[in-house]
Amino acid sequence: MNKGKKDSKMRIRAFPMTMDEKYVDTIWILLKHAILEIQKKNNSGLSFEELYRNAYTMVLHKHGDKLYNGLREVVTEHMCNRVKEEVLHSVSNNFLYTMHLCWTDHQTAMVMIRDILMYMDRVYVQQNQVDNVYNLGLAIFRDQVVSYRTIREHLQFTLLDMVSRERLGELIDRMAIRNACQMLIVLGVDNREVYEREFENPFLSQSREFYQAESQNFLSENCASVYIQKVEARILEEQDRAKHYLDKSTEERITKVLEDELISKHMKAIVDMENSGVVHMLKYNKTQDLACMFALFVRVEGGLKAIADCTSIYLREQGKALVTEKDGQPMNAINFTQSLLELKDRFDHFLREAFNSDRVFKNMVVSDFEYFINLNSKSPEYLSLFIDDKLRKSGKNMQDDELENVLDKAMVLFRFLQDKDIFERYYKQHLAKRLLLSKSVSEDSEKNMLTKLKTECGCQFTSRLEGMFRDMTVSTSTNEEFKESIATSNTNMHGLDLNVKVLTTGFWPTHTVTNSGNLPSVAQDAYSRFKVFYLNKHNGRQLTLQQHMGNADLKAYFFKDDGTIKYHILVVSTYQMCILMLFNKRESWTFEEIQQETDIPENDLQRALLSLSLAKPQQKILNKLPVKGTEIAKDHLFSVNDSYTSKLMRVKVVGLAAKGESEPERKETKAKVDEDRKHEIEAAIVRIMKSRRELNNNQLISEVVEQLRTRFPPSPQNIKKRIESLIEREYLARSSSDRKVYVYLA
Repeated sequence: MNKGKKDSKMRIRAFPMTMDEKYVDTIWILLKHAILEIQKKNNSGLSFEELYRNAYTMVLHKHGDKLYNGLREVVTEHMCNRVKEEVLHSVSNNFLYTMHLCWTDHQTAMVMIRDILMYMDRVYVQQNQVDNVYNLGLAIFRDQVVSYRTIREHLQFTLLDMVSRERLGELIDRMAIRNACQMLIVLGVDNREVYEREFENPFLSQSREFYQAESQNFLSENCASVYIQKVEARILEEQDRAKHYLDKSTEERITKVLEDELISKHMKAIVDMENSGVVHMLKYNKTQDLACMFALFVRVEGGLKAIADCTSIYLREQGKALVTEKDGQPMNAINFTQSLLELKDRFDHFLREAFNSDRVFKNMVVSDFEYFINLNSKSPEYLSLFIDDKLRKSGKNMQDDELENVLDKAMVLFRFLQDKDIFERYYKQHLAKRLLLSKSVSEDSEKNMLTKLKTECGCQFTSRLEGMFRDMTVSTSTNEEFKESIATSNTNMHGLDLNVKVLTTGFWPTHTVTNSGNLPSVAQDAYSRFKVFYLNKHNGRQLTLQQHMGNADLKAYFFKDDGTIKYHILVVSTYQMCILMLFNKRESWTFEEIQQETDIPENDLQRALLSLSLAKPQQKILNKLPVKGTEIAKDHLFSVNDSYTSKLMRVKVVGLAAKGESEPERKETKAKVDEDRKHEIEAAIVRIMKSRRELNNNQLISEVVEQLRTRFPPSPQNIKKRIESLIEREYLARSSSDRKVYVYLA
């Protein structure tokens, strides 16, 4: 061992926590110089690594305050002495360009400074909860440059002036505005306050004034459709402007300004504009213009209601004109219903193509049709006659698809009827005639219509109609048995082939007719034989002859002037048969004499005679004197027209279609409907009370109205009358504690 050599040990000395103030000042001077050079864009000779270590040293030795405050002073001084002055000098020339250049230079400088002072950002800034280096630079630029009064006012004026000039059609530097807006947004740091204060709020205010004035000019100079196009163009223009150089959120706000100034404040003026508003568009089927108006008005509160209200007034006027009888004259049922269907089709088109099937307009159309279709008490009868016309055999029968479409549309009108029970009664009458006279276009079509009615009216109604079809099937077998009986007994029917349809009273509509009518003797004798046969087979039943529902085939001979005799098989109604058979006795008869002989009701007799005598001279079976006119007086004379010719051997004499019931018939129908309604109201009351046991007056009336509204609207007065009737018959009783409460008696 070498004792002369000393032992050596490594010692680690603690890092000094304090620094000499002179050394700190020296470091700061270096950093300050570097910051100034960066702001002057002379940063190429700087060592960023060395600068970072110096900043790190200052923060580490608790001199972060000196560094942070020094940074603020240096940047502020640069903004005030150089940047602000540069921008001010550019006010009269290249202002936005200079502002943008200064702004981008400042951003670049602050990014470099932030990199140098990164350690201060991580430690000092977080500990003291102050703005980081970059945000501090933004705040200084905002406060010292942008918020400087002259610069601020000129920036605002320049931006708004450029927007105004673009609205008037000038080309502007959109990028310059975009850069300025982006600068204002960035200067807000985490909010839009700077952008809103310096630009957006003044922009919206100026826009409101501009469009307020422009809307007045537009309205005074243009029709509604052109105004709508201009508004639509302006909205698209502003939205495009917002997308290209304004903040994204400004689009919604400027659009709201346009909606207020161009639409909301002028809604009534636009829709009511004479010769171009909603009524004009509806009247002349300007669907595209309506669609444009809808697209604009849907943007604002109350917009759709404004269009719908105006449309509703027009629709009600149109509908009312269609259903109102002129001078009390009855209307043609087919034309009446067809015109309503055409009106419905027209507004369905508007609903689909213009109003986007909007619920407001759907409800409006339904409400309006319900209003005016029920103004005419004959609407149920006319609708039934229309359906009867479509389901009846004729030379103009439709294809199955076309018929299905028409019936579907007719059912839409049916839903609008309040008095569905009246329609039901007329429909049964018309169906009965189609079945009894074999005039249905097809059994499938009839049953298809039954299915539609079943959906609306319920099974009870359908079950009776199905009973009518069953009666037709049973009658076929009964007639076969009768013919076998005649053949077996060798009974002489005098050449008459009788076919009787036996109807169940409960299924078929009842008719009040003169049943003592005088059939020709041969027909009367044949019917008497059938009656004996049927009653022997069904003991206890009664048969009542319904002449007005029957038909007959007659072999008619016509004696020509040249001595020849021509004959035709005439297919006629029972009434027409009774009339024609009279001319076997005499050559001519007056109307009064025919009525006395046949005992046919006057209204039916007139229709039968007109159908035989109204035609061209060689196509009418009877001659009428006087010839002119469709009215028949008691002394009008009828005779056989021997000049009658037809290419067909078998000729169907078409009866005149009734335009509707006569007033006496209508009164009789109404009386029967009123009687049926009494029973329906009572049945509803009993059903409700049976389930509820006890109910007060108002609740009972409300529930009865709710149950029956799908068939007819019962009035509270009629309901009260039926309640009193049920109390008299001891179905109900008043509560002993409260006379307004009813109790069900089991």
